[in-house]
Amino acid sequence: MSYKTLLTVISDAEGALAPLNQTSTLASWFEAHIDALCLGVDRTQASYDYGMANSMLMQKSLQTAREEAAALQSFAEAHFARDDVPFSVSHAVSPLGEIARSVSRHGRFCDLMVLGKPYGKNASIEAEAIVEAGLFESAAPVLIVPHDDTLRGIPKSIVVGWNESAEALSAVRKALPFLKAAEIVHVAVIDPPRHSPNRSDPGGQLCQMLARHGVNCDVNVLCKSMPRTSDVLLRHMDDTASDLLVMGAYGHSRFREAILGGATRHILETTTKPVLMAH
Repeated sequence: MSYKTLLTVISDAEGALAPLNQTSTLASWFEAHIDALCLGVDRTQASYDYGMANSMLMQKSLQTAREEAAALQSFAEAHFARDDVPFSVSHAVSPLGEIARSVSRHGRFCDLMVLGKPYGKNASIEAEAIVEAGLFESAAPVLIVPHDDTLRGIPKSIVVGWNESAEALSAVRKALPFLKAAEIVHVAVIDPPRHSPNRSDPGGQLCQMLARHGVNCDVNVLCKSMPRTSDVLLRHMDDTASDLLVMGAYGHSRFREAILGGATRHILETTTKPVLMAH
């Protein structure tokens, strides 16, 4: 198994550089083809009454979105041509509320989606919607790349956040090309339940599965010594000098995580290293 089709989706030039750089690097490692979707976003709201300026404002917003998409396409094409990697770049205009449809149509046929971090000073207003569309609508794994840090080499040490959930197992399966290339994979189990069927060997079955794929891995049982599970995972990445975190995404509903918080949301907000997620 390898990644042969990589997709990146960009909607603004300021946050585009990190995912473009990362996608070029991955294409060289895996001898993969890059598909890039450049989105011009029409941010007017069709259901809102702008008065007499309504039609003029909507036409102006649509024209601006087209110009932004065309400029992003030129920027991406120049970037990939300079890196000498196989690529194709397309552009589209989408209303803010229809981003999921545009992203999912392209994402369903890729092996890995590479996106910028959806929160932070360089994140666009639609970045969160793009990430969630990738996770929920495309069924592809999503590699989240912070704006100031990308994978510059094959990750030698990787942390897997393991809680026996379907989301975590999906992320592990879809991260196999990275896991097989790593020198060591740390399966992090945080406060395993006392009455779990695997309480005597937490993470053991996962390690067995990975070992049969040639992955060198170990199990790290961690205590939840910090308020958030995500904080424990990020600290463990620092302790093990790991370059990549693999984890399931949105075990709870997006609404619950948006209102009450959750590991996925907090990781996306605070991580300073690349994270591979799958739902």
